[in-house]
Amino acid sequence: MPLLLRIKPLVFLLCCVPAALIGWNVYRIVGGTAELTSLGANPITEIEIQTGLWTMRFLAITLAVTPIRQTFNLGVLGKYRRMFGLFTFFYACLHVSTWVGVDWFFDWGAMGQEIVKHKYILVGMATFLTLLPLALTSTKGWIRRLGGARWNTLHRLVYLAAVGATVHYLWAVKKDTFFPLVYLTLFTILLGYRVLHVLRGRRARARAAGGTGALAARRTAGD
Repeated sequence: MPLLLRIKPLVFLLCCVPAALIGWNVYRIVGGTAELTSLGANPITEIEIQTGLWTMRFLAITLAVTPIRQTFNLGVLGKYRRMFGLFTFFYACLHVSTWVGVDWFFDWGAMGQEIVKHKYILVGMATFLTLLPLALTSTKGWIRRLGGARWNTLHRLVYLAAVGATVHYLWAVKKDTFFPLVYLTLFTILLGYRVLHVLRGRRARARAAGGTGALAARRTAGD
């Protein structure tokens, strides 16, 4: 078994570490030792920030799997893409549920007003809803139900989610835009790689089809 597959359980545990650290700090707050935590004076806001950042990080890792796999001929790396994608959704769920359940205590009316009032929240919610069908259809059963072509088309929405997440981050921070712009650059590069790969594939198929057609014409002329 390749090394990358043997260490997959370890990679899974490492992906859980950020959530575990956040949970540990929350536990210490509940236990009355808030001064010892890394969540600062406003722990709810800090949890929202940390879970949002980890959503962005895992989204970037997920999108980077295919370029790295193709560039370095690491086919086995494709086995990690679904896991990283689901961790992206997991941290997005933590991010949204903190805002909904802890920050606003399920006050749907007030939350609706906030979504209408603040564009970054609206974009963030739209991005989360974009990730939802990707997570739900991540299983092999859904690949069979949808068919490979339709499944691939649906899962290209991940690039739309990357754009939405970056806009959400950029509008949320307002002034300190360095890191949102870093993610924007990274996602632009990854999307550009995807576009170039698709174009190369189409050109290769067109050349192959042209060569086949020319060969058939020559055979017909010879006959």
